[in-house]
Amino acid sequence: MDRVRIFSDYLERKGLKTTNQRNVILKAFLNSRSHCSTEDLYLKLRKKHPRIGYATVHRTLKLLAESGIAIEQHFGDGQARFEPARADGHHDHMVCIKCGLIIEFEEPQIEELQKQVAEVHHFKISNHRHELYGFCFRCADK
Repeated sequence: MDRVRIFSDYLERKGLKTTNQRNVILKAFLNSRSHCSTEDLYLKLRKKHPRIGYATVHRTLKLLAESGIAIEQHFGDGQARFEPARADGHHDHMVCIKCGLIIEFEEPQIEELQKQVAEVHHFKISNHRHELYGFCFRCADK
């Protein structure tokens, strides 16, 4: 099922309306190539849609996360960032502590090692987050 339909169905179950503004926010979010904050998305949208308010963008991003379309992430900078939920599975992040660049990566060896460690400790993993903090290639030499 496509994400527009998933969101519409979710809103209906919550007793909320599917509005043009929510659809504009959804489409802009899904077309975003970065981990966007409310402010990032708001600033991007207000150029073409000056009537969309910051609070509307924030509430809609929260609804997208509740519906399973988005994932809310916190990378230690005090700002919630949202990324589209991926059907192809889990990924991890490297976060530059100078410029804020977020790099997604997948590493099967790390995933396997986590499983082995959990098994040794008789621990069943239900979910995890792996984040590496440091300096990106642009900031490392500055």
